[in-house]
Amino acid sequence: MPANDFPGNKTQSNSISKAVSQTLQERSAAVLATLIETTDQRKVGSKLLVYESGVTRSPVGSLGNDALDRAVREQAASFLESRTDTRIFHVKEFAPSLMDWSDARILFERIQAEPRVVICGAGHVGASLAKLASLMGYRASLIDDRAEFLARERFPDDRIELEIAQTWSKAVQAAVGDGHGVSIAIVTRGHSEDEQCLRAVMTVDADYVGLIGSKRRTNIVLQRLRESGTKAERLVRVHAPVGLDIGAVTPEEVALAIMAEIVAVRRGGKGGSLSAWRRSTNEGEKGRGKGEA
Repeated sequence: MPANDFPGNKTQSNSISKAVSQTLQERSAAVLATLIETTDQRKVGSKLLVYESGVTRSPVGSLGNDALDRAVREQAASFLESRTDTRIFHVKEFAPSLMDWSDARILFERIQAEPRVVICGAGHVGASLAKLASLMGYRASLIDDRAEFLARERFPDDRIELEIAQTWSKAVQAAVGDGHGVSIAIVTRGHSEDEQCLRAVMTVDADYVGLIGSKRRTNIVLQRLRESGTKAERLVRVHAPVGLDIGAVTPEEVALAIMAEIVAVRRGGKGGSLSAWRRSTNEGEKGRGKGEA
């Protein structure tokens, strides 16, 4: 009988499957650790699901050793912070004291619902942003108070959810939920709409919040919220003006700049030029050459 066919493994698999489904439904995050190589072939395929910090439920499953389970639970927290989706570790990389398991290999996988972008404003930029987000694998929620801007024929992609706002605040709050796995781009047509949308998300821990506009326009909105009592630590996390500086002009280019910043925040990127190191190295070498001459 193959190792993965043992009744105990089937029971564990069922429990973990249910836990994974619950994690996705709740839009929280977890790490699924799978033992993929060890000297005891009966334990290959064993799994341990570790929830993110803040989830009160206990881990599900086991890799077959209490000390190993404890080490994996500790490593899972670091793995989640790394923003990596998958990685294979040798146990000796994170638990060198577990000599009997040193050469065992464990696959770590991030369990998290597909990322979402909530877009406030369905004008030229918002429409372009929704289409680009869907193309990049995000589920998009597009909100506006003008029904004609949300005609389904403009957005045939069913990954783009269309929400007509009776009031901006209620529509945004309903779309954002608790903010887990959600990036929010506020690209409405005016100060008032911007402010309503931003107020609606200041009490949730969204992955990203961006506000379109010039420095002057965004400062006006942020100052209004500051004066009304919004905490400074919330406001400082707002990306305003929204997006990376790529010299964007057209709505499509602005959408690209916004998505680039959303990805950078999600993946832990710096947003700079990947070739900058080469130019700085070449300039340094030229400078040394001149000095030597």
